[in-house]
Amino acid sequence: MASKFLMIDTDLRECRKSVRLELVLHKPEGSGPFPLFVMNHGSTGTGANPKVFRQTWSTPSLAQFFVARGWMVAFPQRRGRGKSDGLYDEGFMPDRSRYSGDRNQCLLGADRALSDIAAAIDVLRKRPDVQSGPLLIGGQSRGGILSIAYAGKHPQQVKGVINFVGGWTGAWRSSAAEVNAALFQQGGKFPAPTLWLYGDNDPVYPLTHSKENFRAFQAAGGKGKFVEFREVPELNGHQIIYWPQLWKAPVDEYLTTIDSMLSRG
Repeated sequence: MASKFLMIDTDLRECRKSVRLELVLHKPEGSGPFPLFVMNHGSTGTGANPKVFRQTWSTPSLAQFFVARGWMVAFPQRRGRGKSDGLYDEGFMPDRSRYSGDRNQCLLGADRALSDIAAAIDVLRKRPDVQSGPLLIGGQSRGGILSIAYAGKHPQQVKGVINFVGGWTGAWRSSAAEVNAALFQQGGKFPAPTLWLYGDNDPVYPLTHSKENFRAFQAAGGKGKFVEFREVPELNGHQIIYWPQLWKAPVDEYLTTIDSMLSRG
């Protein structure tokens, strides 16, 4: 599996300067073109440790799973994350000491994150080794909810969404039900089925909370399958992305489903 760490030029601007984003790219051998899977990272816990902002995130085991099936997998790092330029500003308290639970701050932060994802996708779609047509998008935690919302905003660009334990703000916050439901409802305009993967004993998004989010998504018109894993390694359902043996069967089934839908036109 070939992999690269790249810096890509984007149309984003900050302080009157252009913004480059870091991209981790895994792809099969050969020149392609390959179908594209864009995988989005989550938050940094409470947002209280700036050192974590600069850690580049990717999941080699997930990338290997998709590359073996012929996919190019891209992990864009949003502004201020990894080696990407710009300020990491996804819904902080006014003093930037940690993430805010304020509804407006959360939604403004999500809009900023969605613009970063859109900028990275615009660049990726122009690559000669990327197959034309709609792409697959997914994410872990905050990246999962962003991927659902992105599909609702850009349905013509997306053929499927895989949401690993998605949510914006932890269920312990009083605003969590409203904020997370609002963002998932943005994905309700996406017409194709989506795949939601959640685990028991998730300290951030318990199954009861996540099922409520799924119902809000469905009420907004969204389609999908909610898969829950009751016996998770290390008793931490928020980390199921790192255990392909849990999710490989439903993901393979989902990939077959969206491929057959596209072949039918």
